[in-house]
Amino acid sequence: MKDKKSNDIWVFVEIKEDGSVQPSSLELLNPGMQIAEKTKGKLVAVLFGSELQSAVKETAEYGADQILMVQGSEYEEYSTDIYTDALCILLKKYAPAALLIAATNNGRDMSPRIACRLKTGLTADCTGVDAEEDSGCLLWTRPTLGGNLMACIVCQEHWPQMGTIRPGTYKKKKIVKEHVEVRREFVKLGASRNRVRVYETIEEEGVPADLESAEIIVAGGKGLGSAQGFQMLQNLADALGGAVGATRGAVEEGWISHAFQIGQTGKTVSPKLYIACGISGAIQHMVGMSSANMIIAINQDREAPIFQIADYGIVGDIYKIIPEFTKKIVDIV
Repeated sequence: MKDKKSNDIWVFVEIKEDGSVQPSSLELLNPGMQIAEKTKGKLVAVLFGSELQSAVKETAEYGADQILMVQGSEYEEYSTDIYTDALCILLKKYAPAALLIAATNNGRDMSPRIACRLKTGLTADCTGVDAEEDSGCLLWTRPTLGGNLMACIVCQEHWPQMGTIRPGTYKKKKIVKEHVEVRREFVKLGASRNRVRVYETIEEEGVPADLESAEIIVAGGKGLGSAQGFQMLQNLADALGGAVGATRGAVEEGWISHAFQIGQTGKTVSPKLYIACGISGAIQHMVGMSSANMIIAINQDREAPIFQIADYGIVGDIYKIIPEFTKKIVDIV
């Protein structure tokens, strides 16, 4: 679209199958608040679903000024056709300045369709977003050239400005505003608009359920030396109630699936505790985990860059340290 009616910043809030809010959507309300302040607009959360009462209540705790809820049986499960049609109708009606979408599977599926229909730009898989106070243009940051360069992308002439942002890039921030307007929108499309039906969902074995939301991550790099090292890390992660992650180097060696990769070309995480095992600390990896509350690095190379951002560093043999660490944890628990 060539015009905008408001300076409002929209965040599409995705609802999980159990009716709760996708954490990555709540994360986006954090930068959304900061951007809305700069554009002098409202922060608007948009929800689709069949039953939204609990999701609306949860969303209202994270800083939204207004919540638009679209409720109906046709929105019970995610549908490419129905969700795209409904969101385009709302975007044409209100013409906000920007739309932020979490880069989940559904977000990545829906966002390019919306951008094409509205003839606007889309910056995908971002690791950061900000806004220019003077122009109101959003500044989208994303990796390019295989993760070796960070690009800042601006869409100056088309609206809404759109971007998908990696889960885990921002932290959820609870802020309950004095008054949150909840508005129900009636967008009736009918189930006949849905041309796609999901008959069965089969989860890939051995893939982490939700690495981005894990509070404890034990990650391994090429310093492990082999795929067998990841079983050792899995034992520690199980003892701590955490998840296993990996560097790009370990994935490229074929030691572990890409689903576990953390960094510019993988997932962005911000756990309470991040244990880096045999990870040298390449910038491509550190941008994906440097926001962890506490980082413990274990490496034989005392000059490894990972020690520069670590809260605690251990120089030594991983294959001696990790089993002993795991044993101590198991004994305590």
